[in-house]
Amino acid sequence: MATFFLMIIYLAFISLGLPDSVLGAAWPVMQGDLGEPMDRAGLLFMTIAAGTIISSLASGKILNRFGTGPVTLVSCLMTAGGLLGFSIAPSLIWLMICAIPLGLGAGAIDTGLNNYVAIHYKAHHMSWLHCFWGVGATLGPIIMAQSISAENSWRNGYLIIALIQLALAAILFFTLPLWKRAAGKSEPVKEETSEAEQPSGKPVKAYKIKGVHLALFSFLFYCGAEAAMGLWGSSFLVDTKGLPAATAAQWVSLYYGGITVGRLITGFITLKVSNRMLILAGQGIALAGAALLILPLPAGFALAGFVLTGLGLAPIFPCMMHETPVHFGKKHSQAIVGYQMAFAFTGNTFLPPLLGFASYHTTMGIFPLFIIAAIAAMLFSSERLNQLMKEKRKVKEGNHPAF
Repeated sequence: MATFFLMIIYLAFISLGLPDSVLGAAWPVMQGDLGEPMDRAGLLFMTIAAGTIISSLASGKILNRFGTGPVTLVSCLMTAGGLLGFSIAPSLIWLMICAIPLGLGAGAIDTGLNNYVAIHYKAHHMSWLHCFWGVGATLGPIIMAQSISAENSWRNGYLIIALIQLALAAILFFTLPLWKRAAGKSEPVKEETSEAEQPSGKPVKAYKIKGVHLALFSFLFYCGAEAAMGLWGSSFLVDTKGLPAATAAQWVSLYYGGITVGRLITGFITLKVSNRMLILAGQGIALAGAALLILPLPAGFALAGFVLTGLGLAPIFPCMMHETPVHFGKKHSQAIVGYQMAFAFTGNTFLPPLLGFASYHTTMGIFPLFIIAAIAAMLFSSERLNQLMKEKRKVKEGNHPAF
């Protein structure tokens, strides 16, 4: 039963990844059919991202009140409705309206399942959870490409993905009783801090807990680096390394492959290595991969740089997420995961355009420098957080001497 329930959670994350990468694959055809300029995709992207950020911030209270299972079901129905709307939308205005439930649903699922797995399951399950997101993010463009090539219809591609979401919603509906049952059988998380450790006798707001701001910035810079690699990687390879556009796109797909495969492998490594060591190792590998892009080496080294950066980034997000209830306690973890997801989507939304703006006024050669700066900022924030947690443990041990 436990294995069956985990498969439901993994399926939910595949469904979360499915629509994330579809817009980019479909837009070249969509904008021609709708008579819109190419840059209008940015409006849709920002609308989806805004909904995701809002629902992530509000998810703490919603999930605490209704529970992860029911919220995941409703959110899945919202994303399915948004995708169905995309398949029949006659204009950009209607696409933007349908993008609202798509973003709101995605943020609630992401936050709810991340916190649920962080609290109730071990670290390897978190890594595999995000590996399944990569599976969905890979399958989405494949489904859309098949629909466009076979029927010349981007609408059918969205329809197929919407039907997959509805099928998952049906599975979630019939398995709702499993959520509480599975939670009761899971292993408790060892916490480093708790409500009782706060200096005031009054309840402490989650965002006021010491160290939370460092965790938030770690997620912001991580997602900024990950998204910037995917968005501007091809442009860098074409403009700076002189590669054909098709080859550049394939190399960037290998970057995503590095993330997906890396998370699969990380799941096994977490059985022997701590989250903190994996985060630090991943940051070092990602920095080495980005550094390869700076050096004046043959183009093949750039491919190695992209794959190495993807492998390095792979363990960071799931391991940082799994540490949340350990660092800040189970009572506050749901709210803090919501804040983390909001900062993650903020980094994902705003840092890549910042790189685009800077490169427009300078050169695309600043791409690897930007990636290195973002990873270095993430490294500083996460290591400062680890140092703070170490100091808290020392204080706690000092207050509870052994006799």
